[in-house]
Amino acid sequence: MSYLNPTRRVPRKRLNPKRTLSPEEISQWYAEISAFRQRCQPIFDRLKPKLIKTHYNWYMAVEPDSGKHFIEKDSLAAGKMYRQKHPNAIPQVFRINETGVCGAI
Repeated sequence: MSYLNPTRRVPRKRLNPKRTLSPEEISQWYAEISAFRQRCQPIFDRLKPKLIKTHYNWYMAVEPDSGKHFIEKDSLAAGKMYRQKHPNAIPQVFRINETGVCGAI
């Protein structure tokens, strides 16, 4: 007769239980992300008709304050180019297609 080796499974816990976000902080974070995307969206919409013909399904990282954009085949490469010019900023990356997003929801 064979016996199963009982292995005790340790429950997973938070990495830093002292740092939890309140619902107000979470909603503020989502509002900031949404506002940043809304600042970047007009730049993407302005450039999309020209770029969709030549760079279909490529990626574009947009900087909303200066209006600069970086185009690459890979989303990570576009983000890397963005971070080289703007090291303290988070990029907004769009996919150059009809919707501007990757995949379907």
